Amino acid sequence: MNQYFVYILSNLYNTTLYIGVTNDLERRIKEHKNHTYKGFTYKYNVEKLVWFEKHNDINLAIQREKQLKKWNRAWKERIINEINPDWKDLSLEWEM
Repeated sequence: MNQYFVYILSNLYNTTLYIGVTNDLERRIKEHKNHTYKGFTYKYNVEKLVWFEKHNDINLAIQREKQLKKWNRAWKERIINEINPDWKDLSLEWEM
């Protein structure tokens, strides 16, 4: 069964948020941390994984990503705070 992830990254001071979707969360977070691509997350140093959810259908994952991108900042903060009130980097425990 395929797995897809919608995720939210933040910068060190939690002032900038980035929402993405991937089929390999560990690989994608590693790419963000290593600044593999010189885009938004590189420019604003957004590499701290603060929230994610898993989906079994890529279309649902993409739909959720688009939904979250339309949300205001307070709504995004609310879903992050529900699972990660300290805004810790959830990827720090992974071996990368």
